[in-house]
Amino acid sequence: MRRILKVLLWIVFSLIPIALVGVILGYVWLARSVTPATGEMVLTGLSAPVTVTRDENAVPHISGASIQDVLTALGFVHAQERLWQMEVNRMAGQGRLSELFGDKTIFTDRFTRSMGLYESAQSSASALDETDRKKVDAYVRGINAFIDSPGPVFGSKYSPEFVILGHAPEHWTSADVIVTLKLMSVTLAANIDDEVFRLKFSRLGMSDPEITDLLPPVPGDTPPPLPDLRQVLGLQSGTLKTGAAAADSQFAALNEIMSTGASNNWVVGGARTETGKPILANDPHLGLTAPALWYLAHLQVKNGEGASKNLVGVTLPGAPLVLLGRNDRVAWGFTNTGSDVQDIFVERINPANPDEYETPQGFSPFEKTPVAIKVKGGDTVTFERRTTRHGPVLPADYRGLDHYLPGATVASLSWTALAGDDKTISAGLKLWDFANVTDFQDGMRDFVTPMQSIVIADTDGNIGMIAPGRVPVRDPANQIMGRAPSPGWDATYDWKSFIPYEELPRIYNPADNVLATANTKIVDANYPHFLTFDWDEPWRFDRIKTLIYNANQQTLETNGKVQGDAYTSAYAALARVMLKLMDGREDVDLDVIKRLRAWDFTEDRTKAEPLLFNAWLRMAMKRMLEDDLGDAFPSYWQARADAMMRWLEPNGARDWCDDGRTPVKESCGDILALSLGDAIKDLDARLGSDRSKWNWGLLHYAYGAHRPFAQVSPLDQLFNVTVPASGGAYTLDRGKSAFADDVNPYRVTHGSSYRGLFDLADLNRSTYIQTTGQSGNVFSSNYRDFAERWANIRGITISTDERMYHDGLLGIWHLKPQ
Repeated sequence: MRRILKVLLWIVFSLIPIALVGVILGYVWLARSVTPATGEMVLTGLSAPVTVTRDENAVPHISGASIQDVLTALGFVHAQERLWQMEVNRMAGQGRLSELFGDKTIFTDRFTRSMGLYESAQSSASALDETDRKKVDAYVRGINAFIDSPGPVFGSKYSPEFVILGHAPEHWTSADVIVTLKLMSVTLAANIDDEVFRLKFSRLGMSDPEITDLLPPVPGDTPPPLPDLRQVLGLQSGTLKTGAAAADSQFAALNEIMSTGASNNWVVGGARTETGKPILANDPHLGLTAPALWYLAHLQVKNGEGASKNLVGVTLPGAPLVLLGRNDRVAWGFTNTGSDVQDIFVERINPANPDEYETPQGFSPFEKTPVAIKVKGGDTVTFERRTTRHGPVLPADYRGLDHYLPGATVASLSWTALAGDDKTISAGLKLWDFANVTDFQDGMRDFVTPMQSIVIADTDGNIGMIAPGRVPVRDPANQIMGRAPSPGWDATYDWKSFIPYEELPRIYNPADNVLATANTKIVDANYPHFLTFDWDEPWRFDRIKTLIYNANQQTLETNGKVQGDAYTSAYAALARVMLKLMDGREDVDLDVIKRLRAWDFTEDRTKAEPLLFNAWLRMAMKRMLEDDLGDAFPSYWQARADAMMRWLEPNGARDWCDDGRTPVKESCGDILALSLGDAIKDLDARLGSDRSKWNWGLLHYAYGAHRPFAQVSPLDQLFNVTVPASGGAYTLDRGKSAFADDVNPYRVTHGSSYRGLFDLADLNRSTYIQTTGQSGNVFSSNYRDFAERWANIRGITISTDERMYHDGLLGIWHLKPQ
């Protein structure tokens, strides 16, 4: 017994202190990976010294003698602050995530490698002219200079993710930069999902009117009837093969990348502002991450006489561009146009030779390339990448396609983002030099993908819009028009050409002195070219029109309030229909009905009503559609106001409210009453029965998810960035949730990733904010310090005047030529 006590005492007084010391030393080792505010470094390739001054908000003001020097410094700074984020994005583009994360990302890698995304990036890098190649190479030198630099005497050079996962970064190349930009095209690739939905619905035996009820066009659009895909493609009809939903869910990690976000932007002419100069606003809605997608920066080139030219705004770590922001005379803001630049083609395999597929001229061989995916902790996965005349062959199980397509067929994809001559980065490198709106509109010729609706303003008082990008021209006889997979053996469905640059949507100084886009239709019936039939619902655009188009004497402050507007006109319209169907019913929670009738339709994070309505809508969709869609339902399950109003109409294409799984015929009122009970029961389970404590922000919080530690407890508590948020699926202050996520159906996975407000009377008064903080290192005080400010719709200023940002600065780095 005495011996046991001695051993226990030795453990207590010896091993535990040793372990404690080890923990402290480990913490210090990792904490020293935070970038010092002050330092110096010799960088190969610089022509003259460069200074990097981090202001009180950790925004770097990078000043040098040439654009190449400044871009080298930007690469160095990006690597200092965000190298892990850059590494994950690069390896996602290369199809190598499984080397980091193991078998959970094999399906994502298989998709990326099947598409040949990195090979197209390599071709695009080779297509750059010498001037642009030198600028990209200068940026790459800066990244690699940090990778090659010595670390601290005691401490990690790299952020904790590298240490925890035992990963060391490789040197960067120009193709890595291009593929980082191409990932934005993957992120905004919405059309492929709409095509798969229509394929699924056709396979389930639905008619064109029924499919239109599920995916309605925007008001005023009149697409031709969709041909019966069962006949065109030879689809079967009826119950799906078992496992369709499971096959679809395999690509969950890819869904995090293909977030299909949305955006707002507008520009107000000087006739409507207090200053007499334009005001421009932009807030792109994308998947929320920790760290934020964007990194704020000020880039400055000074000549020998002290004159300078500046770029200010958000950069994408891994790319040498200020993508959204302003130069000395022009400000700009992007939204995703949503043009249809993807077509899935169903290719028939030769029954006599599986290495061939059918073309209009007969059978032709697939191009084949062997692919090997290395998997951390597992065996290498090999497959054969196949390519057709239309493009790469999609993985057979992508979105469960093999459960829907006819036998002896594969699906290939035509997509502008895979073009080898894509020089979109060249358009971005011109942003330094545009002096006015016309310069900008004429200078986006190299912009290929993803097509963007760009509003522009200049200090002379001009405003405008241009939607640059490569958009396919389809045959007038093609009645599918990109809405669903097309027969690959019929040349009618092939792309014929692309819309000429001069004929892309463009507006200059409109008569009413205001322009806005919000992912809905941007052209009228007179526009001669087809862009898409899958525009976003126009609720956000209509709200902008109400608040901006009808207002004069506008200021930065009034426009900031519009960016933070949480009124949901979509739910105002939908709730009236749903509540009307509850009239006279006694089988519902009358207290909840009373509260929803009194709701002002503002999705305020402190209120319970938006929580009650979203929970009701979520459960109503489940009760109404699960029987009709079966395995196709989970991927479709999200807020769909326009479609819901069609389902509740008495003259819909089918009786969506009746549950075909029950012997009785339910009315829409019956289903809504039952689903309200479901919603209250679900909220009771999540929040407890005391409704006085319920509010929207408890479950509707901005979820900045870290990759990969969002999936690892308890590291998720340390690395994720969360904050209660107002707004919803249709508000200008957008906060979109994933209804299909049973664990967290209301948390915000997509929202305003950045907000910019630009005053063309004094560009230094412009404000900016992103969702988390400047640093990508969780040990930094700047990792999450923007989150509360972002949630409260407040921004920061980034002046180009040294006297304005030297007060309170964090420190200065001096980068010197070798």
